[in-house]
Amino acid sequence: MAIFLIRHGETALNAARVMQPPDTPLSPHGQRQAARLGERLRGEGVGAILASDYARAAMTASAVQRSTGAPLAYEPLLRERNFGELRGRPYASFDFNPFAAGYAPPDGESWEAFHARVDRAWKAVEQAAAACPGNLAVVTHGLVCRSVVSRLVQLPPALATQEPAWANTSLTVIEGRGAWEVRLLGCAAHLDPAEEAPEAGPA
Repeated sequence: MAIFLIRHGETALNAARVMQPPDTPLSPHGQRQAARLGERLRGEGVGAILASDYARAAMTASAVQRSTGAPLAYEPLLRERNFGELRGRPYASFDFNPFAAGYAPPDGESWEAFHARVDRAWKAVEQAAAACPGNLAVVTHGLVCRSVVSRLVQLPPALATQEPAWANTSLTVIEGRGAWEVRLLGCAAHLDPAEEAPEAGPA
């Protein structure tokens, strides 16, 4: 049994390097990415899908559902980090690093609060995986993927030195029960490299 940890597809705001509000939908390009991800997961034994309820993750999860036929449920704990009053602002407008350790955005989540929520999200993922008749697809956000992989699962030596790009619709495969270990890290082999823009921010 495996957990397929997935970042959502591209949005216009994430390509433009803007802090995104929850209702940001996939761009047409992001919809094509999600469809390719769905095709990749067809026949991979996906028994259920658990997704963030933010629009960009929900649309990505729907594409996986169309290809796999697996039931889809939403888990708010899988939402991206809340950047509060910074949402809607371009990265270029900041004269500071909004991702810096110790920085808490106004009306948003500190890193400590965010990681604590991801801990609760991972427990919900483990419960869903235990009840799943096959592999569990988890569709979430870039910073959630980073938090899980850096803190909550094991990286084998061959992957421990890699710095994953967390491209849109990238796939990380995590295996085991309890002692979870990454088998595949941030893979976007289903995408056409000629169509992909450079990484445009984690959210």
